[in-house]
Amino acid sequence: MEPLLTEPSLYTVKAILILDNDGDRLFAKYYDDTYPSVKEQKAFEKNIFNKTHRTDSEIALLEGLTVVYKSSIDLYFYVIGSSYENELMLMTVLNCLFDSLSQMLRKNVEKRALLENMEGLFLAVDEIVDGGVILESDPQQVVHRVALRVSRTVPVPHSPHPLILQDQTSSMI
Repeated sequence: MEPLLTEPSLYTVKAILILDNDGDRLFAKYYDDTYPSVKEQKAFEKNIFNKTHRTDSEIALLEGLTVVYKSSIDLYFYVIGSSYENELMLMTVLNCLFDSLSQMLRKNVEKRALLENMEGLFLAVDEIVDGGVILESDPQQVVHRVALRVSRTVPVPHSPHPLILQDQTSSMI
C-alpha cells in the first residue's frame, strides 16, 4: 500500500491501457515503474481484464491501484491511478480519451478501426496525459490538436479525413 501524500501531486495517471475482448494488449502506456518489466505489465493486464470484463461497474480497486474502465464493442479502456487518486479525475481522462477516439474514428470505436488508426491514438494519448500529468480533458481540443499534428507530419494524399492514416499496424504491434 502506498503512503498517503501530504501534498497534492500533478502525477495523477499511472497507466492507460486498451485491451481487446480476449484481454490482449492493443495499447499500453505506463507512466511510472510500478510494473517495470513487460512480463509484469502483461500479468497485471491479464489480472485487470479478468477482474473487470464481466462486470458493469466503472471503478475497481486492484493491487492497491484505482482502476476506471469502459468497454466498447470489442475493446476495453482502462485508466489507472494510485489508491488515493480521485476517481473523477481518472474518469475524466477515460471519457476524454474515449470521446476523442469516437470522434476521430467517426463513432466506430472497435478493434479494427483502432488498429488502422494507431498513430491517431498515440497522438491523442500524448495530448491528454504527459508523464502522468493530465494536460487536457476536452475531447474537441484533443481532436483538433491531433488533426493539426497529423496534417503537419503525415501527408496522406486524397484522404477524405486527416485522421485516416496509412496502415502501419503490423509494425506497431
